[in-house]
Amino acid sequence: MKIGVLALQGAVAEHIQMLSALGAEAIPVRLPSELDGLDALIIPGGESTTISKLLSDYGLMGPIRRLAKKGFPIFGTCAGLVLLAKKVPNLQMESIGMMDIKVERNAFGRQVDSFEADLKIPALHNGTFHGIFIRAPIIEKVERDVEVLCQLNGKPVAVRQGKLLGCTFHPELTDDLRLHKYFLDIVAGDGDCKR
Repeated sequence: MKIGVLALQGAVAEHIQMLSALGAEAIPVRLPSELDGLDALIIPGGESTTISKLLSDYGLMGPIRRLAKKGFPIFGTCAGLVLLAKKVPNLQMESIGMMDIKVERNAFGRQVDSFEADLKIPALHNGTFHGIFIRAPIIEKVERDVEVLCQLNGKPVAVRQGKLLGCTFHPELTDDLRLHKYFLDIVAGDGDCKR
């Protein structure tokens, strides 16, 4: 399985390490031609405005959006989720805009307000998942065809819509491979696809 990791900014190496640990071939993606032959794409955290600008500058915005429209699996973490959202009221730049959610950027506060929490994610089956929230967004609204996988304080923090997966935290900064494994199961068509 060949999984691209958008390598414009953010925790790229950490996502590549997790994918490699799961036996997938992880490919850094910086140019549209590097999307060819991939089975899926991960958009890591970072700064959503910067990533959006770089997506446009490198000619990646249109190709990624076209792939998503065709059902191409994409996993967005933190800023990556922001870029997948259709509605981001305070985003100055363009988003990929394929997930039927409304997201507020940096909703938990500044860098000093970053925190960690143990999350219950039933789709991962056993135990809790340690979520690391760094200048994290909040998912304010989800439409009917979006499945909420996890909530924190009554707000969704992990969601799925078909083959699109997103979370407001950073699973790549833990040593827990289960969320990446869940994504690979989606890519393989085994991810309890309800939507």
